[in-house]
Amino acid sequence: MTTRSSTGSSGSGEPVGRGVEFVDTSILCNLLEVPGKCQDRKQVIDELKSKREQRETDLLLPVTAIIETGNHIAQVSDGRARRSCAQRLSGVLVTVIEGNAPWALNEVEWDAAHLRALVDGGSTGSSLIEHACNGLGCGDLNILIERDRYLARTSGVRATIWTLDTLLKSYG
Repeated sequence: MTTRSSTGSSGSGEPVGRGVEFVDTSILCNLLEVPGKCQDRKQVIDELKSKREQRETDLLLPVTAIIETGNHIAQVSDGRARRSCAQRLSGVLVTVIEGNAPWALNEVEWDAAHLRALVDGGSTGSSLIEHACNGLGCGDLNILIERDRYLARTSGVRATIWTLDTLLKSYG
C-alpha cells in the first residue's frame, strides 16, 4: 500500500513552509506491532526512518491515535500479546513525555469548541452524521479536527496526515 498525505494550508489555501504530519492510528499500530493491525509494519518502519533522515516534516501524535491504539490493544485476544503491546505503547508514551520520541504530542483541549468542530465536521464540509453514514469514523474525523485546530493556532505550517487509511487520506 502506498502512503499519500494531502497538503494542508495556512488557511489562505496556499501551501506554506514548514511541514507537520499527524501520525494516524494505522501507523502507530504498525509501529507497535499490534496483532491484526501491523500488516504494513516494514513499510511503515522504512517510511519513519526516511522521514527522520530527511527532516522535512515534524511528526505530531494526536491524542485520538493514542486512544484508538489503546483500544485496539485492549481487544487483542491473546493475553500475553496484549500485555506486550500495552507495554510497548506505555514505553512510547514515556518517550513522548521525556521528549525522546520521533514525534511530539499534539496537545488539544477537549472543550465545547472542539466538540462543535467535531459535530460540524471541521473543514471537511460534511457533518459528523454524514461522515458516519459514509464510513468515516469519529476517531478519524477527530484527527482531522485536531489538525484543523493545530492550523488555527499556528502560522507558516503545512499540516498533513500520515495514514494508511484510504478514506482518511481522501480528507487529509
